[in-house]
Amino acid sequence: MPNPKRRHSKSRTRQRRAHDALRAPQTVLCENCQEPRQSHRVCAKCGYYDGRQVLKVEQEA
Repeated sequence: MPNPKRRHSKSRTRQRRAHDALRAPQTVLCENCQEPRQSHRVCAKCGYYDGRQVLKVEQEA
């Protein structure tokens, strides 16, 4: 296998790794219960998606 002839500089390595950071997931408010949820996902609190209930969620006592 080929090996690099010269060592890569710290700045070149860091420039490559600049895009590796994790981003926080984008959230929107649920139209039904106003809880934050990920877009295009069913709300975990009320089970609604796109204005209709698609999951039956048990209420906590």
